[in-house]
Amino acid sequence: MLIAPDSAALVRLAAEEVARRAESAVIARGRFTLALSGGSTPKGLYTLLADPAEPFRARIPWRQTHVFFGDERHVPPDHPDSNYGMARATLLAKVPIPPENVHRIRAERTDPASAALEYEQELRLAFGMGAAGTGPAEARGGLGPGELPRLDLVLLGLGSDGHTASLFPGATALEERAHLVVATWVERLKTHRITLTLPLLDAARAVVFLVAGAEKAGRVADVLQGSGAALPASRVRPGGELIWLLDSAAAAALRGEREAHP
Repeated sequence: MLIAPDSAALVRLAAEEVARRAESAVIARGRFTLALSGGSTPKGLYTLLADPAEPFRARIPWRQTHVFFGDERHVPPDHPDSNYGMARATLLAKVPIPPENVHRIRAERTDPASAALEYEQELRLAFGMGAAGTGPAEARGGLGPGELPRLDLVLLGLGSDGHTASLFPGATALEERAHLVVATWVERLKTHRITLTLPLLDAARAVVFLVAGAEKAGRVADVLQGSGAALPASRVRPGGELIWLLDSAAAAALRGEREAHP
């Protein structure tokens, strides 16, 4: 866990994490696979990563980077609520990433379950698994038959109700083990969401929770030090690294933690 003094310092910590992991992944495996999240804090991160006046844009090997999405709203890509639309406007349209390396969820599909199935197939093919989950090994990565895709880095946020990606409390999607991507109905919002499932999140080489704001402090404490074991965010337990990046406001209810100064 790292705690930044404010939100500006937080997104710099996150940008360093993305750039460092991109560099090492390309050296180790020839490419970098990244799953983006939606929200205001990631928006600040994406803006920083795309800024030509900052060092991060030049450090990331964009032509070897493949971008995925942790979840999506059931809206077209040009809708104001689209996670892809936000990422495109702040990052993807401003850096030299090949269009074919951007793997968006086709959430404009009328049937969200079809969009989820299509995205699962795209994930499998992108990792060399084929539609049935088997196929040639991931380039330099040794992916064998029956294994899950291993994203190098997954960015996640934390909702005030403890949800992450679009895995909400009480949702049947939390118990999904057969699929990598599902459509889930969010009763509180009266809408469908399309989300990666826990098995895929847990297969990642690294998962970073990026959380800012005093309104998240109580929930952060529940997940990290309290009684929030049943919350969706608490159920993300990757076999790789799990990193929490917080600003001081989001960390205010934690006991015995100190700030990191980037």
